[in-house]
Amino acid sequence: MYTKRSAAASVRVDCSMAFTDEQQIERLFEDGDRALIAANVPELERIYAEDYVQHDEYGRPSTKQDLIRKLTSGEVRFVAMKSTGRLIRFLRDDVALVHGSEEDQVERNGKREFVRYAYTDVVLKRAGRWEIVASQLARIE
Repeated sequence: MYTKRSAAASVRVDCSMAFTDEQQIERLFEDGDRALIAANVPELERIYAEDYVQHDEYGRPSTKQDLIRKLTSGEVRFVAMKSTGRLIRFLRDDVALVHGSEEDQVERNGKREFVRYAYTDVVLKRAGRWEIVASQLARIE
């Protein structure tokens, strides 16, 4: 949403109506990368569903709250993220799978490493907006 200002009045416009579902999901993932790098909690709250679960490359589950805690505590810090591919596949009007890959620079407990991941995310459209509800990561060696 953004506010369009004129001399007469301020009008709030929902940007999601101007973009296709595929464009909205692309934007969601781009916003997500920026939010992870910045540890931007309000954006992370918007992007990841309340019931979000991620399984990492070792099969360990974590929640949205776990992700936010790790980022805000400094336990994990994303220094840089580069998407190297993304395919959006719609299963229904309100459900899509996102298959992708990325190259990240990550600091964990003060140690910086370069990692490559392939991922599958499930996104749902709830109350008119897309959110990420599940992620599965696989590390690419």
